Amino acid sequence: MAESDKIMFEIYREADYGRKVRVVYFTELTEHNKEFEIARAMEGEHLYDGFITNHRARDAKGIIDSIVQRLNAGDVLDESQIDELLAPYVPA
Repeated sequence: MAESDKIMFEIYREADYGRKVRVVYFTELTEHNKEFEIARAMEGEHLYDGFITNHRARDAKGIIDSIVQRLNAGDVLDESQIDELLAPYVPA
């Protein structure tokens, strides 16, 4: 699978007082927002990262959004649970 067929992402917890969980899709950043988004993610607490396939990105992003919402609601998901949820969308 070519690099252009994958989207790299990270789920992280913000470093500021609110500690909100966010996701950043690194391979979709533009020159306009790249430095800011990367810096914000690097300052935060890493929770999960990986790649999703480009051809199923919409579905995968929906799952990732639900994971972020669950984490922000106080649910605890470990890496293996997130792996399981994203398994159908991860490049082989």
